Amino acid sequence: METGRRIIAGAMLALMLSACSSMSTRDRATVIGAGAGAVGGAVLTHGSALGTVGGAAVGGVIGNQIGKSKH
Repeated sequence: METGRRIIAGAMLALMLSACSSMSTRDRATVIGAGAGAVGGAVLTHGSALGTVGGAAVGGVIGNQIGKSKH
């Protein structure tokens, strides 16, 4: 149950932050990537904090690079 709450909280945070209209495309891609990475990391490591943070970091970097190419 704890893992489910973490996933929902991470997804809600990503949605709230991505809704900011003042963010650039690259910023939005970074936030979405970090949110997706955090959820993926939590799922793959069964809720491990290190897996969640690691997934967020990797997802953020990937999202940042994808957002860079969309200019």
